Amino acid sequence: MKRLLILAATISGVLAAASALPAPSVEAGAAKAATCQACHGANGNSNNTQWPSLAGIGADYIAEQLNNFKTGKRANPVMMPMAANLTPDDMADLGLYFDSLTNTGLEADPSFWEAGERLYRGGDQTRGIPACMACHGPAARGNAPAKFPALRGQQPGYVIKQLNDYASGTRTTGPNGIMQTISKRLTPDDIRNLASYVEGLR
Repeated sequence: MKRLLILAATISGVLAAASALPAPSVEAGAAKAATCQACHGANGNSNNTQWPSLAGIGADYIAEQLNNFKTGKRANPVMMPMAANLTPDDMADLGLYFDSLTNTGLEADPSFWEAGERLYRGGDQTRGIPACMACHGPAARGNAPAKFPALRGQQPGYVIKQLNDYASGTRTTGPNGIMQTISKRLTPDDIRNLASYVEGLR
C-alpha cells in the first residue's frame, strides 16, 4: 500500500510539473526571432527573392521545418546551424510568432501569372498534375492541420528553388512524396509561372 501511495504521489508530481510548463506563445517566439529577422524580415516578409517570407505560412509547418533542419532531414547550409540548438519549445514559439504576422504580398509578373493561375487552380490532367489548390487552398492560404504551407505572397525565387529541389530529389520532406512526384512533371516554364502567380496572391 505504501508503494502505491509513493507511486501515485510521483505520478501526480510529474503531471503537475508537465502542466506547469509554459505553453508555446507568440510573445516567446517574438523574443527568440531576432536572428531570424535578418533574412526573413522584421515582420516576417522577406526582401530577398531567395529567402522565404514566413509571415502566416503555418505555425506547425514552420516548427516541423525547423526540426527537419536540425535533424538533417532537410539540408541547408544556412538553416542547419541556425536550428541546431533550438528546442522543440523554441520551434513551437517561433512557429506561432511568424504565423501570427501578416503577409504583405508581392507583385506578380504580368507576363506569367495567368498561366500560373490556370495550372494552380486546374492542374493538367494530361500530364498527371493535380491542381495546387487541392492542398494549398484556393487562395494559397495553406492547410494548417495537414501542415501544407501557405504560398500566397511568397518570394518567387524561393518557390522556384523548392520546386526544382523537389524535382531533383534534393528536398524530400513532405507527405507521401507528393511534391517530388508533381515537381518532376513540371516544366521550367510551369515552375516560373506558378511562382509568379502565388507571388501576387494576397
